[in-house]
Amino acid sequence: MNDLSEQELLTPQSTIVLRDDERQRCEVWTRVMGYHRPMASFNTGKKGEFHERTYFDERCCQPRLAD
Repeated sequence: MNDLSEQELLTPQSTIVLRDDERQRCEVWTRVMGYHRPMASFNTGKKGEFHERTYFDERCCQPRLAD
């Protein structure tokens, strides 16, 4: 368990700088055919399909007025 009193708190002005050797790859998972799979296991075609996806954005929709 972490003792919060000993942790350094980040302020909005704080900037975390990582060296390249401290970074790690972010693994992206997505749902395909009902299963969650890491994108790293996709073939070239499936990776292309993933990058062509469009996502629903509710802010772009206009509300329909009732008649």
